[in-house]
Amino acid sequence: MVYSYYPGCTLKNKAQDLDQYARMSAEALGFTLEEIEEWQCCGAVYPQASDEIATKLSAVRALNDAKEKGRDLVTLCSACHHVIKRVNDDMKHVEDIRTRANNYLKLDAPYEGETQVLHFLEVLRDRVGFDTVKEKVVNPLTGRKIGAYYGCMLLRPSGVMAFDDPENPTIIEDFIRALGAEPVVYPYRNECCGGYISLKEKALAGNLVDQVMESAADKGAEELITACPLCLYNLKNSGGAKKLPVRYITELLAEALGLITE
Repeated sequence: MVYSYYPGCTLKNKAQDLDQYARMSAEALGFTLEEIEEWQCCGAVYPQASDEIATKLSAVRALNDAKEKGRDLVTLCSACHHVIKRVNDDMKHVEDIRTRANNYLKLDAPYEGETQVLHFLEVLRDRVGFDTVKEKVVNPLTGRKIGAYYGCMLLRPSGVMAFDDPENPTIIEDFIRALGAEPVVYPYRNECCGGYISLKEKALAGNLVDQVMESAADKGAEELITACPLCLYNLKNSGGAKKLPVRYITELLAEALGLITE
């Protein structure tokens, strides 16, 4: 199975591991991530203004590229997934945005939200199946206590993202379990880490990180995993309390599949 793949800017520089481990693991699990040609930055932040069109156009181009190829569009970065999924919802349900975006882009055929946007984790859960992932594991992560860090962008707004229950998500815990490790559920796993204010409001971001780390450690987590490059950076570089190792979900997957060593 081949999916159109939108990597996003960060996965080409600071988060190359997130990208490379995903590609390796996908091939081992029987599907291919084919990168879209000439993709552009998604903007990293979904524009809240209803009349803002310019910063949504790169997402529409990526969505339309996948549509023309007859494929679903897979993303990895939480911010990219958030922006592209919400823009796709706009193109499907907001006539004014859809009309103006199509008028600007002058596509061969109007784009009207036809592409299905999937996060890499959704491919593993809904297309491959976590039972199949478990069967492919050659290096089970037995004995490791791992906390999932969802952050805020994967889960909200829940009606549009439709990723998991925003208050009690389970997808990453099920993923951890499929790799042979023990998932640790803790209260702050779906709270914001303050990544977007980490440069301007360092003290506040540090407090938010400390809350996440203390919450996870108090429940017995020995490490955290995330799909968000900004979250990973902030969790590693802000705060000063208990510091747990933080890794990308794809690194953990590649390790369990025997593609890399810890």
